Amino acid sequence: MTVIKSPQEVAIMRQAGKIVAAVLQKLREEIRPGIKTRQLDSVAMSELQKYGAKASFKGYRGFPAHLCVSVNDEIVHGIPGERWLGEGDIVSVDFGAIVGGFHGDGAITVGVGRINSKAQELLAVTEAALMAGIKAARCGNHLGDISAAIQSYVETRGFCVVREYSGHGVGRDLHEDPLVPNFGSPGDGPLLQKGMTLALEPMVTAGHWRTRLAKNRWTVLTADGSLSAHFEHTIAIDEGEPEILTLL
Repeated sequence: MTVIKSPQEVAIMRQAGKIVAAVLQKLREEIRPGIKTRQLDSVAMSELQKYGAKASFKGYRGFPAHLCVSVNDEIVHGIPGERWLGEGDIVSVDFGAIVGGFHGDGAITVGVGRINSKAQELLAVTEAALMAGIKAARCGNHLGDISAAIQSYVETRGFCVVREYSGHGVGRDLHEDPLVPNFGSPGDGPLLQKGMTLALEPMVTAGHWRTRLAKNRWTVLTADGSLSAHFEHTIAIDEGEPEILTLL
């Protein structure tokens, strides 16, 4: 678990987070009907080179791309390739950058052209659930307070949180302890302390929460074929409001 203490470490984490935010914004602008998912990977690679940063995902446990691109019923870890994005699709892009030995990690889900009202609601609820989790991430609270805030926000609006994948600590390594589930009970888990850096990432489905793994052994899909959305921020716990490191 990374706990950032020195001003230098804080500055590096902020830099990594800003690069993640900038690349995700560039990807948002590029997503449109008729683009291939591998083209989004090329955009991410070019942006990384511009900032002089390294990709967190490329080569991580053998992952072959710079970012994850997951479409419609794909939840996470989608591999960019020859798939065309079409009008009405929703696409999640998950991206990480390394600066000075520290990682930033973030994700957004974007509608491709016009999307239906159910998909719009799914995106809005997932992003708002992330913000509910961030609001609960305060010194003196427990990890379970974050998890419960996310779960409650999602389920009271008729959607489901994925239970088999979760947020995590992030900092010197891409994935660190503690795990940050998107479901749980208030007061459970370790106390949150100043300087802890966490990646909160609700993954939400329009159907059941159960998942299945694609033949490529990477891409995770909803078991029932329902749509899924994914939003993520890297945050640093502070004495008051947490600092969102992956904001422009």
